[in-house]
Parts: sequence; C-alpha cells; structure tokens
Amino acid sequence: RYLIPRQMEDHGLTENEVEIRNTAVQELIRRYTRESGVRNLEREIGSICRKVARKVLDDREQDQKTFEVITPERVHKLLGAQRFRYGIAEDKDVIGFVNGLAYTQVGGVLVPVEAAVVPGKGKLLLTGQLGNVMQESAQAALTYIRSRSEIFGLERDFYEKVDIHVHVPELGPVDGPSAGVTICTAMTSALLGIPVRRDLGMTGEITLRGRVRPIGGVKEKLLAAHRGTLAKVLIPEDNAKDLPEVPKKVRDALQIQRVNHMDQVLREALVLDDSDGLFSDLEAIRRADRQLQAPG
Repeated sequence: RYLIPRQMEDHGLTENEVEIRNTAVQELIRRYTRESGVRNLEREIGSICRKVARKVLDDREQDQKTFEVITPERVHKLLGAQRFRYGIAEDKDVIGFVNGLAYTQVGGVLVPVEAAVVPGKGKLLLTGQLGNVMQESAQAALTYIRSRSEIFGLERDFYEKVDIHVHVPELGPVDGPSAGVTICTAMTSALLGIPVRRDLGMTGEITLRGRVRPIGGVKEKLLAAHRGTLAKVLIPEDNAKDLPEVPKKVRDALQIQRVNHMDQVLREALVLDDSDGLFSDLEAIRRADRQLQAPG
C-alpha cells in the first residue's frame, strides 16, 4: 500500500505496466533482506522497478506495450542469487540434530544445533556462534545427562571415554539463556544414537536438575517455527502467559506444548519405539534427583 506505489511513481511506472505480487514481496523479505525495518526492502523494490522501467521504456520506443508480473521466480532473475536463507525443517529425523529457536535483532530464527560423539578423553567441544551463556548451558546439559546415566543405559563414567562436540552453524550474534534444552537434546540424541523428530522445535533454559526455565521472545520464536514449517514446538511452562501475544493463525497452525522438565522434552523429541522403556522408571528418576542434590 505504500512502498510499492511510491517506488512505481518514482520510476514512472503505472499499474498497467507492472504488478508486484505478494509472493514476490515475501521472497524479497525472506531471501534478499534481513532487517528490523523496511529500508532495504524498499531499496530492493526500487531495484526491481528500475529494471522493469528500462524494459518498459525500450518497448515504448518501439510502440509496444509491456505488462510485467513480478513473481518469486522473476525476482531471482532480476536481483540475482539469493542473499539470505531462513531455516526450514529437515526432511528426515537425524541423530544429534535439533531445531532450536532464537531471538535476534531481526526477529525469531530457526537455529539448528548439532552434536556428535567421538572417542576421546572427556572433552566438551563447543564451536560456532556460541556466547558465554550458551557455553554454560552446554555444561549444565552435560551435568543433567550424567545424572541420568543409569536411566539412559550409559556407563557412569561414559563422559571420560568420549569427546562431545556441539556445533551451532547458523546463529548470528546473539547470546542468551534459551538454548539449554536444545543443546541437551542434541547431546542426549548423539550419546544414545536415537534420532530427533525433524518437525519439532524447542526453546528453554535448563538447571542442573533438568528443570526448564522461562525465556524471552516467545512470539518471535513461534513465528520462526511457523515460517520454518515445523509442526510442534516445546516451550517452558512459565511462558504460557506469553501465548496470547502470538497471532491466532500461528497458534492454530502449531502444536504448542508446555514443559517444565528436561525428561518431558526428551520424551517428546526423541524418536522412540513403543517398546522402549526410556524414562518409564519414574522411581529411578527420583533417585537420580536425590543423588544429585545430596552433599558431595
């Protein structure tokens, strides 16, 4: 209603000569701009209008009429290679791969978190765009997994025989307490050799005992999950108060489940067989909790 008509007027174009469809605008926003405002979006619209205006002018000189319909495919031809990517769910369940959700200066983004386990001597390797808070989240995640080693069927000293590598390949400059559950799920999946649901996203921080703590940016993160074609998202129980801020269209499209403990997260995230007894021994979980809290 505003940017396109202004750019068309500035470039001497009329509605009878060019139509920029909504799908093309969406492609511009997702693939050619990454910003909190619309300045670069207007520049890209102007670039399209300039190229269309040149063709219209050439046709006018030859007494020909031109009507350009700008579609996503036409955007690619006019502006060249895509400049940005946005997260899309994987096409299959993968071991050690989890769809995390993060809040950045340009809104919510889908952040893949990868974990791999290799023979080693107990090192926890963290690579990618990881700030101090996220590194602490990884340490807390490892402590939680160690406290559940008996339930998971791991040796008590498993962490002394392997190196665990956590990698966040596509996260921009952000560091906040919201990746604990994602990192922990990726590490657990890699250690157990059990894949994670490809259509599931999550956000939340954890304590040493596996409690899921609230986070910020719920609205933006759920928008990113919806854009990334996820089917289900896990959020902290204490963030239920933030759901009314999320557009109804997004709430209806996503299955949003609230969780308060890492055990619940893993039940939902890991692709388990019906016969798998993981997490079924509730008394063992209680014993692990008491053991973790015991002095020494």
